[in-house]
Amino acid sequence: MAQQDDTRHWMMPGEDAIWKEDIGPMSTYFTAINRNKRSVTLNLKDKRGKDVLRRLVKKADVLIENFKPGTLDRLGLGYDRLKEVNPRLIYASISGYGTTGPFAPRGGYDPIASAEAGLMHITGERGGAPVRPGLGLIDMATGLYIHGAISAAVYARTVTGRGQRIDASLFETQLSLLINVGLTWLNLGIEAERWGSQHPSIVPYDAFPTKDLYLVCGATNDAQFSTLCKLLGLDDLVTDERFATNPRRVANREILTPIFNDVFRSKTTDEWIEVFTGAGLAFAPINNMERAFGHPQTEARGMVADIAFELKRSGKHRLIAPAVKFSETVATIRSQPPRLGQHTDEVLGEHGYKAEEIKSLRTNSVV
Repeated sequence: MAQQDDTRHWMMPGEDAIWKEDIGPMSTYFTAINRNKRSVTLNLKDKRGKDVLRRLVKKADVLIENFKPGTLDRLGLGYDRLKEVNPRLIYASISGYGTTGPFAPRGGYDPIASAEAGLMHITGERGGAPVRPGLGLIDMATGLYIHGAISAAVYARTVTGRGQRIDASLFETQLSLLINVGLTWLNLGIEAERWGSQHPSIVPYDAFPTKDLYLVCGATNDAQFSTLCKLLGLDDLVTDERFATNPRRVANREILTPIFNDVFRSKTTDEWIEVFTGAGLAFAPINNMERAFGHPQTEARGMVADIAFELKRSGKHRLIAPAVKFSETVATIRSQPPRLGQHTDEVLGEHGYKAEEIKSLRTNSVV
C-alpha cells in the first residue's frame, strides 16, 4: 500500500464529511498546499522503482525531497548518484536540522523548530507562557527560502551549465528569522523577552482593546506620536517630558499604555477607523477569518479562487489564490489537489512508458 502524505489526514472535526468517498483522505490543509500538483506513487525500495525515478530525473529541472538526511543516499538516489544521470539537476533537500551536524538524523516538525530555535521563547504575552504561532510559519518560511534558492540555482545554471545541491532546514530558517532579536543577543548579550502585541523598542505600538474588538496602531516617531495623541484627545501628553522622545516612551511604557487602553475602550473599532482614516498613521483592526476574507482588498486582489472539485455538497472548492501577481505570466490555480497516485499513468506515459509497461509495474507494486 502506498504511503500517504500525513497532511492528507490532518482534518478538523467533521471535515471528512465534505469529500466523496472515492477520493480518499483529503484535508483542507492538504488542499491548501497541493493545488497545481500531480501525484505519482513509486516504490523506491524496488530496483524497478529506482529505475523509474532515474528516468524521470533525466528530464527534470529540479528534484525536491524531505526525507531524513541520508535516506535517499542509502537507496542509491542521493545527489551524487542522480547528478550522474542529469548534471543539470537542482537537488533541493528540506529537513529538520540540515544534512550535517549532531542533530542531522532527527526528524523535523514546525513546532519543534519553533521551540528549539527561539520563536516560541519570544512569542506570547508579557510575563506569560511561551506560545506557538497560530500557523506553521517555519514550514512555510522554509518553503519560501528554498523556492528563492531554487530560482537562484536555475539562474546560476544558465552561467555554469551545472545543477547543484541545495540544503535547507527548519532549524536554520527559524534562526535566520530571529533577525534583530538574534543580533541583540549576539552583539549585546541581551536576552529576548515576550512582548505580546507590543513592540520592544517602539512605544506606543500595540493592539489596543476597543469597545468591541482590537485595533493595532502605533507611532514610530515623535511627529506621529503628536498626531496620535491629538486624535485620541490626549494633547497634554505631547508636552509631557516623560513621553517627549521614543526612548523615554519606551522607558515609561507602563505609565503610557494604560492611558491609551482606557481611551481606546471608549469607541468601537469602526468608530476609531473613521477617526484615524486620512491621518497618515498606520492602523488596522484585528480581523477574524470572516472579516479578513470579506475585506474589500481581498476581493480586489483576487485572493480567493473557486475550483471544480469532487465534493459531496457542491462541485466547487474554495482556495486561497497566489499572493504574488505577475504582469506577463499570470499565476493561476490550474488544477485541483490530486488524489493519491492520481497521475501515475499520465506522468509515466509522458516519459515514454507504454501501457503494458505501466500495467506490469502496477501488477508488481512498483507504482
